[in-house]
Amino acid sequence: QVQLVESGGGLVQAGGSLRLSCVASGDIWFINSMGWYRQAPGNGRELVATATAGGTTNYEDSVKGRFTLSKDNTKNALYLQMNDLKPEDTAVYYCNADLDEGTYYGPHHSGMNYWGKGTLVTVSS
Repeated sequence: QVQLVESGGGLVQAGGSLRLSCVASGDIWFINSMGWYRQAPGNGRELVATATAGGTTNYEDSVKGRFTLSKDNTKNALYLQMNDLKPEDTAVYYCNADLDEGTYYGPHHSGMNYWGKGTLVTVSS
């Protein structure tokens, strides 16, 4: 089993910044990609930004230039630095990971997908 735990959400005024963290733990053999998604009230879940193990990143158009991904592979962690926040960024932010499960003895499940429980970001105008 694998767990994803997000942190760093909160209430911030428009123009402010927040840094979200996601740490993956459990039987992790290799993380193929990690990313952030968000869901605003009444809307579906949408991609915010993703990063592959090889370092390729992808950002949703509305966050380009404002949000930045970073990783700490030693901690199986993904961070999202969010600057110049806007009220429309208000949402629950979810961490996602596509990974191969495994233990000391080797991999046992490939291509598994996990979600965190989410962290709420509220941007006031």
